Amino acid sequence: MRKKIVYGILIVIVIIQFLRPTRNISTETSANEISLHYQIPAELHTVLKKSCYDCHSNNTQYPWYVNIQPIGWWLQSHVSDGKRHLNFSEFGSYSESKAKDKFGEIEDAMTDQWMPIASYTLIHQDAKLTPEQYKGLAQWAGALK
Repeated sequence: MRKKIVYGILIVIVIIQFLRPTRNISTETSANEISLHYQIPAELHTVLKKSCYDCHSNNTQYPWYVNIQPIGWWLQSHVSDGKRHLNFSEFGSYSESKAKDKFGEIEDAMTDQWMPIASYTLIHQDAKLTPEQYKGLAQWAGALK
């Protein structure tokens, strides 16, 4: 009986490897890209791209382990949730009031240092922000809200 259960589990694990989510990869820059609509100092734009864009843009740089299911589903769920909340690739399409609200949220996230999330920086050590980067992003976003 145990062998049948183990074989059943193995078969399910193999089958789910073929059920992959659609990847969040765009080959072109959106006309609504935030940097085309708002002034972003170059050093802060680099920080945003390195630490935020994987979950908050239309172009995610996926790690190799995204090919292992159900990890790929979990990662895509995080990316979809992040984009639903804030998408730098579509920021220019936000209404003025929504953009101001999002700048306020960015300012709060940087002031309280709760972004990028710990599960992301655990794997992506280079995405961790320095106190100066948090302060710079908070000031930039605060000036635009």
